[in-house]
Amino acid sequence: MVTGSTRGVGRGIAEHLSAVGYRVAVNGRSTSRVAEVVAEIDGAVPAPGDVSTPIGAEEAVSGAGGLLGGLDLVVCNVGGGRSVPPGEETYEEWQRVFALNLWSATNVVASARATLARTTGSIVCISSVCGSAVVQGAPVTYSAAKSALHAYVRGVAGPLGRDGIRINAIALGNMLFEGSVWSTRLAEDAEGVRSMLSTEVPLGRLGTPEEVSALVEFLGSERASFATGSVWTLDGGQVRS
Repeated sequence: MVTGSTRGVGRGIAEHLSAVGYRVAVNGRSTSRVAEVVAEIDGAVPAPGDVSTPIGAEEAVSGAGGLLGGLDLVVCNVGGGRSVPPGEETYEEWQRVFALNLWSATNVVASARATLARTTGSIVCISSVCGSAVVQGAPVTYSAAKSALHAYVRGVAGPLGRDGIRINAIALGNMLFEGSVWSTRLAEDAEGVRSMLSTEVPLGRLGTPEEVSALVEFLGSERASFATGSVWTLDGGQVRS
């Protein structure tokens, strides 16, 4: 099951996992959009639901588990970095951003724990380098939520491990995909983006969903059977901490 998999990185992960042999449950808030993506991925099943709420997460997980006959891998991909400028945060904005970037994962893990224990499955949480270091221009709410997600992954690895479940996170740097903020910025100021990348990213480029998907596949496989409670950085060397 891949949450938030109707577009962007999440969809890329779902397509990749299907290509390497997984039967994938596609999740999103829009039932019609989920159905469209399911029709385009071989063997996929629908698991709609707003996983930022406990009820929505339970609906999505139970739907996915029922249609697939269990779960071997859960990818918590829901998130979003748009927020207000520093100093303008309200209680409601904190709640919204944390629901999207932290609770969407904790809700799914809580709902999926029992079925993952039966399969000794794995969880991968898609996060951001904003949770690992101060990134200039990143919203405070988003950075705090992703930092909390990293702490959660490290902390919950112990109790999950006793059930035979592994959990890891991937902290992403700047990713390019259709509809991403970087696709917009490239269209508006390609030279400025290239200058930023050459200055701030040692590898000098943006990442891709294919690279994220390959790491997700590894972390969900037996090749990573001793890896849990870790945050894996995928950012081209941008964050040095």
